[in-house]
Amino acid sequence: MTVEINGKTYYRTAEVCQIVGIGKSTLFRWVRQNIVNDAEYRDRKGWRLFTEAELENIIAETSRIQKNHVAKTGKISPALR
Repeated sequence: MTVEINGKTYYRTAEVCQIVGIGKSTLFRWVRQNIVNDAEYRDRKGWRLFTEAELENIIAETSRIQKNHVAKTGKISPALR
Protein backbone atom coordinates (compact mmCIF):
# COMPACT_ATOMS: atom_id res chain seq x y z
CA MET A 1 0.00 0.00 0.00
CA THR A 2 1.47 3.32 -1.04
CA VAL A 3 1.77 6.16 1.42
CA GLU A 4 0.63 9.67 0.55
CA ILE A 5 2.20 12.56 2.45
CA ASN A 6 1.54 16.18 1.54
CA GLY A 7 0.22 15.14 -1.87
CA LYS A 8 3.30 13.04 -2.76
CA THR A 9 3.16 9.28 -3.21
CA TYR A 10 5.79 7.09 -1.57
CA TYR A 11 6.38 3.34 -1.96
CA ARG A 12 7.55 0.97 0.74
CA THR A 13 10.30 -1.57 0.10
CA ALA A 14 7.95 -4.50 -0.50
CA GLU A 15 5.95 -2.49 -3.04
CA VAL A 16 9.07 -1.41 -4.91
CA CYS A 17 10.31 -4.99 -5.08
CA GLN A 18 6.93 -6.24 -6.32
CA ILE A 19 6.64 -3.53 -8.98
CA VAL A 20 10.20 -4.02 -10.21
CA GLY A 21 10.20 -7.80 -9.90
CA ILE A 22 13.19 -8.25 -7.59
CA GLY A 23 13.60 -9.58 -4.07
CA LYS A 24 14.29 -7.46 -1.00
CA SER A 25 17.74 -8.99 -0.67
CA THR A 26 18.58 -7.84 -4.20
CA LEU A 27 17.38 -4.30 -3.48
CA PHE A 28 19.34 -4.11 -0.22
CA ARG A 29 22.46 -5.51 -1.95
CA TRP A 30 22.17 -2.84 -4.68
CA VAL A 31 21.88 -0.15 -1.98
CA ARG A 32 24.94 -1.49 -0.14
CA GLN A 33 26.94 -1.64 -3.39
CA ASN A 34 25.79 1.88 -4.39
CA ILE A 35 24.17 0.55 -7.56
CA VAL A 36 21.00 2.41 -6.58
CA ASN A 37 20.54 5.11 -3.96
CA ASP A 38 18.89 4.32 -0.67
CA ALA A 39 15.48 5.86 -0.02
CA GLU A 40 15.79 9.49 0.93
CA TYR A 41 12.84 9.29 3.32
CA ARG A 42 11.80 6.95 6.13
CA ASP A 43 8.64 6.76 8.18
CA ARG A 44 8.54 6.96 11.98
CA LYS A 45 9.25 3.22 12.23
CA GLY A 46 12.38 3.62 10.10
CA TRP A 47 10.90 1.91 7.04
CA ARG A 48 12.13 3.16 3.70
CA LEU A 49 9.80 5.34 1.63
CA PHE A 50 10.82 5.51 -2.04
CA THR A 51 9.72 8.39 -4.28
CA GLU A 52 8.52 7.97 -7.88
CA ALA A 53 11.94 9.13 -9.11
CA GLU A 54 13.76 6.57 -6.93
CA LEU A 55 11.40 3.85 -8.18
CA GLU A 56 12.11 4.84 -11.79
CA ASN A 57 15.87 4.62 -11.13
CA ILE A 58 15.48 1.11 -9.75
CA ILE A 59 13.36 0.10 -12.77
CA ALA A 60 16.05 1.51 -15.07
CA GLU A 61 18.74 -0.50 -13.25
CA THR A 62 16.71 -3.68 -13.65
CA SER A 63 16.30 -3.01 -17.37
CA ARG A 64 20.01 -2.27 -17.76
CA ILE A 65 20.97 -5.58 -16.18
CA GLN A 66 18.66 -7.52 -18.47
CA LYS A 67 20.02 -5.71 -21.55
CA ASN A 68 23.62 -6.43 -20.55
CA HIS A 69 22.82 -10.12 -20.13
CA VAL A 70 21.47 -10.27 -23.66
CA ALA A 71 24.45 -8.36 -25.04
CA LYS A 72 26.98 -10.71 -23.43
CA THR A 73 25.38 -14.02 -24.41
CA GLY A 74 23.76 -13.04 -27.69
CA LYS A 75 20.55 -14.79 -26.70
CA ILE A 76 17.74 -14.19 -24.26
CA SER A 77 17.46 -16.49 -21.28
CA PRO A 78 14.03 -18.15 -20.95
CA ALA A 79 13.77 -16.62 -17.49
CA LEU A 80 13.86 -13.11 -19.00
CA ARG A 81 11.13 -13.69 -21.59
